Amino acid sequence: MSASRSETTNPAGPDEPESDAGSDTGPGPGAEVPGRDGPGSDLLAALLDGMDAALCAFDAGGVITHWNREAERILGWSAEEAVGRHGFAGWAVRTADADEVQARLMAVMDGPDRQVDEFALLRKDGGRVLIRTQSSAVRGADGKPAGVYSAFSEVHDQVDFERSVALSEALFEDASWGVVLVDVDLRPTVVNLQAARLLGTGRTSVLGRPLGELITQGVEELESALHHVLSEGAPSAVAELWMTVRTPDGERRRCWRCGFLRLASPLAEEPVPLGVGWMFQDVTDMKVAVQEADRLRFRGSQLHRAGRAAAECEDPMEAATVYLDFALAGFADHALIDLVAEGRGSGGFASGTSSGTPGPVRLVRTVATPAGGASGPSTQTGSGFIPVRYAAGHPALQAMDRIGSVRASAPTGTGGTAGANTGGNAGGGGNRGGNAGGNRGGNGGGASDAARQPVPAPAWASSRQWPEDSVHALCTVLRSRGRSLGVVTFLRGASRAAFERPDAVFAEDVTVRIAACLDLSALLPAADD
Repeated sequence: MSASRSETTNPAGPDEPESDAGSDTGPGPGAEVPGRDGPGSDLLAALLDGMDAALCAFDAGGVITHWNREAERILGWSAEEAVGRHGFAGWAVRTADADEVQARLMAVMDGPDRQVDEFALLRKDGGRVLIRTQSSAVRGADGKPAGVYSAFSEVHDQVDFERSVALSEALFEDASWGVVLVDVDLRPTVVNLQAARLLGTGRTSVLGRPLGELITQGVEELESALHHVLSEGAPSAVAELWMTVRTPDGERRRCWRCGFLRLASPLAEEPVPLGVGWMFQDVTDMKVAVQEADRLRFRGSQLHRAGRAAAECEDPMEAATVYLDFALAGFADHALIDLVAEGRGSGGFASGTSSGTPGPVRLVRTVATPAGGASGPSTQTGSGFIPVRYAAGHPALQAMDRIGSVRASAPTGTGGTAGANTGGNAGGGGNRGGNAGGNRGGNGGGASDAARQPVPAPAWASSRQWPEDSVHALCTVLRSRGRSLGVVTFLRGASRAAFERPDAVFAEDVTVRIAACLDLSALLPAADD
């Protein structure tokens, strides 16, 4: 709003002589009253000129004594034209409404509080404007009403202001989005309820703290975005950032959809940044669901393509390697197939073992993917019939023993042992169309979290006869016609997350197809004989 100006006048007091003995009316427009000029008049005029609201004042008789520039801007009447008039009748309000408007303005002198009114005034150009006034009584030294001052503005300006205030209040109380005001030092200054809930802390405890104390991973990306907004302005689109938040219940990995606004002072002539408005919403569940749907769609497509390719293979063993290669895409870095060896000392592979076969199981490495970082399809190892030196308790042997899936991960620290998860088919009697048992285990002490990157342990992998860069393993048993033919082992490096239960389900689905091919491969020589 513009600056303002004012002029003052005052009717003669009870002890002052009349300015005109023959006049029964107050001073006319622009009249000046002696005795009003003084050291404080200039200061009062300057204060009134600097007000953002329009202001007019009336003495006890209803004569206008003050009129600032904002009132002049809204109505078009200058201070010289307004000061000294008796009310608004005949110039700033319609004659039919003049008495009602004047009565409502002066009625505040009889009440203890301020009064809010709305009515229409006339502009100098003849137009009408709806204004909202806040009027209060002016008390004299004796405590009696000496006049009225009224601050007013156009109703639509006031409504816009009230809407802005109401919006601010709602954002910081009831908004479903988290809202944080961050100062130029990137420290939170105001936090709403939802933001405090998502950050896992209280609304006041987060104020003034560095963002790094609240977010353990992803804070660099967030601070970079805030710096960009401060220097370049708000981006045109929202951003999705993955964060690990420190909460009283531990660390949580969350995905937040974020929007940013640069805040500048509306009172400064030059834009001075006050900080950044950061609004965000937790979309973790939605992102996880989308990722899971994409993963399932891709894996289903891979199985379909693998089936089409395997159908063109004359050799069942080649078909088994085709299934293995298609399964590796986006799923694991290495894969191994170990088949059950025949009885002690006899050549060839066994047609399988039942769950009741006594004695230790010996597995022979039959198919493997290229090791040492080389790329290429899976190939038969040509290792003859020499069993792999698996120690007791090896995940592959556990899978054979439990007739299910076994997950294992290298230890994440300097000490401890590897953790193993067992799941899928467990219990005796084998798998005949479904799981015979339930989950036989849980996360071991060394199992890595999906968000943590374990330290590669070459000794851990090599001692288990796996490639040295392996960190996570998933062993699934090959089952066909009620017999266990061997084990398929999928291996991941340190750049991938540990295997989870959905991964074990997919691996079991692939293994069923590989087992059918291997079983057919074992039956064909017997049919030829």
